[in-house]
Amino acid sequence: MLVDGKARRYLVTLATGGQFHSHSGVTEHDELIGRPEGTTVRSSGGARYVAIRPTLADFVLKMPRGAQVIYPKDLGPLLMLADVFPGARVFESGLGSGALSMTLLRAGADILGYEIRDDFAARARANVEAFLGDGQRYTVEVRDAYEGIEATGLDRVVLDLPEPWRVVKHAAAAMHHGGILVAYLPTIGQVAQLREALAESAFGLAETIEVLQRSWHVEGQSVRPDHRMVAHTGFLTHARLLGG
Repeated sequence: MLVDGKARRYLVTLATGGQFHSHSGVTEHDELIGRPEGTTVRSSGGARYVAIRPTLADFVLKMPRGAQVIYPKDLGPLLMLADVFPGARVFESGLGSGALSMTLLRAGADILGYEIRDDFAARARANVEAFLGDGQRYTVEVRDAYEGIEATGLDRVVLDLPEPWRVVKHAAAAMHHGGILVAYLPTIGQVAQLREALAESAFGLAETIEVLQRSWHVEGQSVRPDHRMVAHTGFLTHARLLGG
């Protein structure tokens, strides 16, 4: 990740002999390869860049996308609501560009993912490999979760789908008692329909939250909330599968 003097960030995959081109000229990859994080380099046009390894949040915001991603402000709470642990068997559907997959994998999950679009499945696999490397516990199938889940004994089901209520009965059959379902939805109407389906199922303890993010301007004695904030992106609904 190259950060310029105006805090603009550029995601770069380094390669021997490669170059990063910008409006400020050319920066040689060879000046960065093998150097420690925090190194400062200059482009041919004199621009200064600080080089650091991207965090997961950095990568999610800058990586190639096939579909809209779940933003970092929601990925952190989602991980906690799902209570993902190392070795957890997680079913994920609606892979999009792989942001959620990377978050779950970093927490130690084993993922079975369903995605109905070949191009989204390929993009998710590519992004996961680009950030985490190959050999991840990541199985992706081009399938429709609305038609069923071909797995049993799952610990968690995580959904980023427009109609997750159609998966509730399949999730109940595929999970063990005590398992957790989490769904990400952009509109409250979708949430209401999901909550109705959960209320009529074996799931209980359902809750829905919205996460708002407000940054602060701190410069000397000037301390105030920033004029802009990241408000609504989506709703997170979670519930637990209870015994009969």
